[in-house]
Amino acid sequence: MGPLHGIRVLDLSRVLAGPWATQALADLGAQVIKIERPDGGDDTRQWGPPYAQDAQGRDTTESAYYLSTNRGKRSVAVDLANPEGARLARELAKRCDVLVENFKVGGLARFGLAYDDLKTDNPALIYCSISAFGQDGPDADKPGYDAMIQGMGGLMSITGLPDGEPGGGPQKVGVAVVDLMTGMYAATAITAALYERRASGKGQYIDLALLDTQLGWLANQNMNYLVSGHSPRRQGTAHPNIVPYQAFATADGFLMLAVGNDRQFASWCSVAGRAELAADVRFATNAARVAHRAELVPLVAATLRARTTHEWLAALNAAQVPCGPINDIGEVFAEPQIVHRGMRIDLPHPTAGHVPGVRNPINYSRTAIEYREAPPLLGQHTDQVLEAELGLDSVERARLRGAGVIR
Repeated sequence: MGPLHGIRVLDLSRVLAGPWATQALADLGAQVIKIERPDGGDDTRQWGPPYAQDAQGRDTTESAYYLSTNRGKRSVAVDLANPEGARLARELAKRCDVLVENFKVGGLARFGLAYDDLKTDNPALIYCSISAFGQDGPDADKPGYDAMIQGMGGLMSITGLPDGEPGGGPQKVGVAVVDLMTGMYAATAITAALYERRASGKGQYIDLALLDTQLGWLANQNMNYLVSGHSPRRQGTAHPNIVPYQAFATADGFLMLAVGNDRQFASWCSVAGRAELAADVRFATNAARVAHRAELVPLVAATLRARTTHEWLAALNAAQVPCGPINDIGEVFAEPQIVHRGMRIDLPHPTAGHVPGVRNPINYSRTAIEYREAPPLLGQHTDQVLEAELGLDSVERARLRGAGVIR
């Protein structure tokens, strides 16, 4: 059993940030009840192709996007806009430890599902709201999505090739990293609140904003600005504080060279047959290399073009100089280390037979993570949950289904 076994989560979120958080909680053993609209469910169910395929190679209704972030959950299809549907959700909330939502600010109040509506009946409830800009402030009511927050929050200003170079200009990251990081902060905040509740017996409200998260995890780039007063600029694959630390062309492709200290640089020089560079006062220390980046990088680049990627990887790995290939995602899954670590998983699925996935990277020594269920079909567990949690018999469920309250 996972470390969160016995914790119940009511998931009123959709798309990515909220579902990413609740999938992490499910991986850790929590029981997650995902509430979805009966008429289509989570938006990402339609975000394809690609879709999972059945045994005959035909597309199912389950998009790859949806499958990436909803494993281990139970889907209950309830129309919150119907007063009876909202009542069902409130009854479920009374029995849960955690509620996660990413509606527009104040959006759940009209259903009687705001924190203030629920905390009286369930004072131990931990309620996590995820929004673009937070629950207060001049932008609180504005909608926002990952890509625009990457721009507004500074990430796109440091991602991509410099202005003036071919292909230069701002770029977004290849996955919705603001949503993903917000989901991880949410999972961390929730588990910490659960720990605090053991002593206080009280729940609390958690307010998480995409914009706050985006700024928060700029890490060294934040401090580069705050310490120097100069906004960092786009440098392609180069590192603002370490040289040489970027992608370089080889005789037949590319590699990522990640020299993190002076010893590693001296080792690179030895392997490359460029010992004179390590002895040069312009390059002997990292601070000097950063100051003389413009002189050093072309010398490193010219040297690396002389051998193939495979030759460089073999020689540099033997000398313990950090470097690696620039794989496409198919090549990543074929990496021997990834195969050894069992990062790909396959879970039984009611329409596709099975669906692939990527395991949680956490490895516990005792409370091993168990992947119990594939991402659910829309409303797959409606009857099961409403009977087990709320005691609704088949007659009552049939009435609600006939009225369009549930699916």
